[in-house]
Amino acid sequence: MLTQEDRELLAKKGISEEKIADQLASFKKGFPFLRLSAAASIENGGILSATEAEQKAYLAAWDAYKEGDKKVVKFVPASGAASRMFKNMFEFLGADYDEPSTDFEKKFFEHVHDFAFYNDLNAACLDNTGKTIDELVAAKNFKAVVSNLLEGAGLNYGSLPKGLLKFHRYEDGVRTPLEEHLVEGALYAAGKSGEVNVHFTVSTEHRELFQKLVDVKVAEYAAKFGIKYNVSFSEQKPSTDTLAADMENNPFRVDGKLLFRPGGHGALIENLNDLDADVVFIKNIDNVVPDRLKGDTVTYKKLLAGVLVTLQKKAFEYLELLDGGKYTVEQLEEITRFVENDLRCRKEDIANLEDAELVIYLRKKLNRPMRVCGMVKNVGEPGGGPFLAYNPDGTISLQILESSQIDMKDPEKKAMFEKGTHFNPVDLVCAVRDYKGKKFNLVDFVDKATGFISYKSKGGKDLKALELPGLWNGSMSDWSTVFVEVPLSTFNPVKTVNDLLREQHQ
Repeated sequence: MLTQEDRELLAKKGISEEKIADQLASFKKGFPFLRLSAAASIENGGILSATEAEQKAYLAAWDAYKEGDKKVVKFVPASGAASRMFKNMFEFLGADYDEPSTDFEKKFFEHVHDFAFYNDLNAACLDNTGKTIDELVAAKNFKAVVSNLLEGAGLNYGSLPKGLLKFHRYEDGVRTPLEEHLVEGALYAAGKSGEVNVHFTVSTEHRELFQKLVDVKVAEYAAKFGIKYNVSFSEQKPSTDTLAADMENNPFRVDGKLLFRPGGHGALIENLNDLDADVVFIKNIDNVVPDRLKGDTVTYKKLLAGVLVTLQKKAFEYLELLDGGKYTVEQLEEITRFVENDLRCRKEDIANLEDAELVIYLRKKLNRPMRVCGMVKNVGEPGGGPFLAYNPDGTISLQILESSQIDMKDPEKKAMFEKGTHFNPVDLVCAVRDYKGKKFNLVDFVDKATGFISYKSKGGKDLKALELPGLWNGSMSDWSTVFVEVPLSTFNPVKTVNDLLREQHQ
């Protein structure tokens, strides 16, 4: 099935023939739906809602942890192109009418002065047409404004990554999401040395642009906050690309060559695994707010981190106790309660285990990466849902699931998904070392059965695309997981250009 040319391409990408065989097998057999126990909620203990006293304790725990010699990194997936943000405006450009007709188009033009990129767009319009935006609008030449926004002769926003677009306006200038993440890092991730480590995953084609912006801006923010930045970048590895298949589950080819596609954000588990860190904050590039609204974001980021280091400390103490071999029945019961109640991992037949089996089980559940995930109340925004789900070993634990992982034809499961009270805004704090200080190999904790197949087309032909287990879904399936309620004010994504007109981004 594979030609010599195919094998050379695989070798170049770092993909084994066995991996290709596994991927083709996945197309044939598909992926199983996850078995659910319940939607996680505050009522059933699946989501922690911290009291005021608990919040103070967790915030203090994080402040104390930062004063140690641990390395904290802020990890921001930033390779996503902004093209989807401008879907409506691309449609307007290609429409057979010339004046704004939809509510979306009208809103864009009515509030065009309110966008942080307005001055840049106005300058581009002047350069390319000899007219300002207002003059073009008065002449009903609306499409000239949009083409100057989206296309290469103007600002090229339709092809740039979100992280480099101008989102927020300040008295002393404007900021991109990249800059807002640098500011956030200074506010909750600076250690006692005054260093802030921020890592962006970017696409190869845009890496130079990111680097250029960092080179221009980093000194300004370092001086503003009295800290030192260590900013690094990585790209999705070619070895994480997945083979496309035709509708008969054979390799999809273009002009005789195998077609590979990026494996989705789950590929970034490799980038995360390469980081030298003790604690890692993960947050999407477009979920940022101006300084005046950063208070809640900073407080709850610290809170999540405080919950993490508090639980990790306890887990480490229990692991040392188990490894020492001197423990009582009462202590085993205490550790079992911690795993069940605090780490929310339950084994239905645990009472049947002999002491030696129980110790092996507890040690396995304690000695793994840990994550604490913020959950906001469900208000109809897209996002993975928090669930109590069955794992391959029969335990029930907390998982973040997408709708594609749930059997929506099963009325009971569909009802669980629809009645979920919260969703995940991609707000995670992760601990990635074991109690002896050794880095976990995060790839060992991925549930490979949680990928999914999507349907695309290339050159007018239908194809199947294989998505790897999502970064915060199946890629972290075998982590210790805790959910904490955070306020909706910490979630302000920008999915369309008009989202920048929301009060939270003005």
